[in-house]
Amino acid sequence: MVMTPRERFKAVFRGELPDRVPVTLFIQDQGHFINQMYPGIDPRDHLAIQLKVIEISRQLGADVFVRLLFGTLEPFQWMFFGGLNVSEETDSWEVRTDETSDGRTTIRRSEIRTPGGRLTQEFSIDEIRPGTFMYACTVKPVRTLADLELVRRYEPAMPASWPATVRERIAPIRAALGDDGIVGCWSPHGPFNMASLLVDEQDLYCMFYTDPDLYRELMELSLARVADYTRAIDAAGIDVHLVGGNVPGGFLGRRNYEEHILAYERRQIQLAQANGTPAIYHNCGQIMQLVESYKALGVVGVEPFSPPPQLGDADLAKVKDIVDSAYVVVGGVDQVLAIQRGTVDDVRRVTARTMEIGKPGGHFILQNADFLEYGTPPENVEAFVSTAIEHAGY
Repeated sequence: MVMTPRERFKAVFRGELPDRVPVTLFIQDQGHFINQMYPGIDPRDHLAIQLKVIEISRQLGADVFVRLLFGTLEPFQWMFFGGLNVSEETDSWEVRTDETSDGRTTIRRSEIRTPGGRLTQEFSIDEIRPGTFMYACTVKPVRTLADLELVRRYEPAMPASWPATVRERIAPIRAALGDDGIVGCWSPHGPFNMASLLVDEQDLYCMFYTDPDLYRELMELSLARVADYTRAIDAAGIDVHLVGGNVPGGFLGRRNYEEHILAYERRQIQLAQANGTPAIYHNCGQIMQLVESYKALGVVGVEPFSPPPQLGDADLAKVKDIVDSAYVVVGGVDQVLAIQRGTVDDVRRVTARTMEIGKPGGHFILQNADFLEYGTPPENVEAFVSTAIEHAGY
């Protein structure tokens, strides 16, 4: 029986063998490839952009996988790109922000005043090309346990109106998609990623050895401050959570990950999946050291298994052997060296080979490893989708 794309994805998430491997496109919902294809679109008209992601995925014949972030979850940039919640104020959380711009980069320097002391941070927005932005907290706000305590005591809770707002933003996307695919949402990161948005990463990578008390409190806070948002996103009508786990990459080693990070990450996965919504754990860098460890996360899927030499270190054949159906493997095809820079023949060859490796036994979704870059030839994307579907049947 031929399945709809939605049925196909759902079957894989349940651990069943679908009619064929789902073939999908990872398209960022602001800038990059979508800006290339629709240069006149307003980069801040988030609904229009997300509808275009659906449109172009359909046109190319892919099983649609919408990945919501920009617009859907605003104004909470802190949850994904760093820093504290400077969008909200209370009597005990007073925010003063100064903004400067050189025409390309906008810098927002915030001072937060609380009854117990002050916190400062710097947030940068860099327009790398018209319509394509990079966001980052460039000066982190937490340096000491005292700073962490100020955040724990005084940072505003989730606004009561936020769950309804998110439901309203997702509803038209859900309606437009129908049975042509699934709606994923970038839910709050795993706690190690969240911690890296508050403290300098160089400190974080050794903190479990150098200051274990601060590390423990930081990880607990990183879980607590996003719990209500995770529940609200889950209740908003999504099909799958996307949970960032790239900061604790394979370069940290399996022992460090399992001893100091895994238990915290598992708690966020358990929260995301508590009502039966599957989660996909995202590590877009080095991953091979952790493929076995991820079995203990209890997560439904892991992505994107970026291949060497440029993007990551994933060996898909070894991955499939190690995972042994413990979770769904999502990804596989190099979006830069193959899809962006290769010929159509290169794309067809790499895609067919990746499908040949990933398909046996199921528990596999084929996509470009990470989001399609600006300057990707549309004919290469079309070749990727058509070749994948040609080889996808069981």
